[in-house]
Amino acid sequence: MSTAKASPKQHNLLLITTDQQRFDTINVAGCPWMRTPHLDWLCDQGIRFTRAYSDCPVCVPSRYSIMTGRHAFRQQTDFNPWNPSGFDRTRTLPALLSAAGYQTRAVGKMHFVPERDHLGFQHMELLPEYYREAARRGLHPMDSGLGQNEMAPAISTVHENDSLTRWIAQHSADFLDTRDTARPFFLWTSFSKPHPPFDPPMNYWQLYRDVAVPMPITGDWSREVESVPVGARRSSCVLNSVDHFSPDVLRDIRRAYYALITHVDYSLGHLFARLRELGLLETTTIIFTADHGDMLGDHHLGAKTVHLEGSAHVPLIVRPAPAFSTEDLGGTTCGTLACLTDLLPTFLSAAGLPVPTGIDGRDLLADRRAGTSRDFLVGEYGEVLAVDDGRHRYHWFGEGGDELLFDLQADPTESRDLIRAGTHREIQARLRAVLRDHLVATGNPLVVNGELAPRPSRALKRGEWPGFNTLTTANEVCH
Repeated sequence: MSTAKASPKQHNLLLITTDQQRFDTINVAGCPWMRTPHLDWLCDQGIRFTRAYSDCPVCVPSRYSIMTGRHAFRQQTDFNPWNPSGFDRTRTLPALLSAAGYQTRAVGKMHFVPERDHLGFQHMELLPEYYREAARRGLHPMDSGLGQNEMAPAISTVHENDSLTRWIAQHSADFLDTRDTARPFFLWTSFSKPHPPFDPPMNYWQLYRDVAVPMPITGDWSREVESVPVGARRSSCVLNSVDHFSPDVLRDIRRAYYALITHVDYSLGHLFARLRELGLLETTTIIFTADHGDMLGDHHLGAKTVHLEGSAHVPLIVRPAPAFSTEDLGGTTCGTLACLTDLLPTFLSAAGLPVPTGIDGRDLLADRRAGTSRDFLVGEYGEVLAVDDGRHRYHWFGEGGDELLFDLQADPTESRDLIRAGTHREIQARLRAVLRDHLVATGNPLVVNGELAPRPSRALKRGEWPGFNTLTTANEVCH
């Protein structure tokens, strides 16, 4: 077994992402029903950012924000599957690191458009490679008949050792063994789970089979399905119609979802072990996060796209390389208002490299040291909009013009709408003005004559695109 160590000057970088993992899915972060020993270890070793968000909570925009350090609306991509534009390919995170002498590798789900666009990575191993390999071996992963947005629970049709999750972890570990040891590395290990279908291997399902998992949340504005704003419900109706499910099925949906996260976590054990065996843990800065979350039935909603906590709030852990860090951040938390654009400057700063001008992201560790943060975070997904000031979040839906306002400090489950209560009118007006000014500055047509101009609501139509799979299309990227 090799024990080669990196040069002390080699500051390695590891980005680990999951797909559709909400913030409240780590044991030590206050979720005692979760089995996440390796994410717990990462929290114990690093700093957890408790107010981290995907400002455009769907796959493609989030991934481009990670790559460029810029908000999705600046790249003409605020929904799937738009082809992003308006960015400099020489200024992506892997391009900048490659230019600085890093060996750059991406393994897993990238969801770039087009799929094989490397965007600065020197080498990529994508999901189709796994499916081709599985086909050669006579395996049929994702053969349950469920589509890639359907929420009904299932059991994996392959053994955990043959799963895509394990393949991503193993190929990431293989890179550590075969890399150019004369150069530092940047590795993006990108898991496609817990994105639907919710189909954990049987042994992971059994870990949660009898667990009393928390049930979906409703509030004074979402007691009944019909009371939820149409602009918030539309994506759920299109993708999964989660409000059709009974409480018993919702409970099993959540068990399957949590089991998928545990499968990812246990697979990370292999990757972390290989880092340790190769003597790389001390010289590797690790960041863990997700592209967005999943409502899991909260407020009668499923999947993503809304700026509510289940959909937009993501886990974010930064574990600086001990060999290059002068701070002991182990087991700490930070409440700065963070988002996915912050990963690029945080990685570059950690490696001692210049951060390009003209980006939206901030160095999270520098903000933490200085006690500073952004004043506002604007969330934008098509006509689903929000403004967060670090405590309050204001929602505005371009379809129908519905508004919601929550005090996330006093009401972290977003159960009490302050507009409905008739209170906090000054905060409502202030955040509404921030949103209006943002839309004016970006030329958004939802502002007319300097005022927010909602569009009429349209009738909801269910099941427009549940992501049906056949054995022919199951190897295509998840949406």
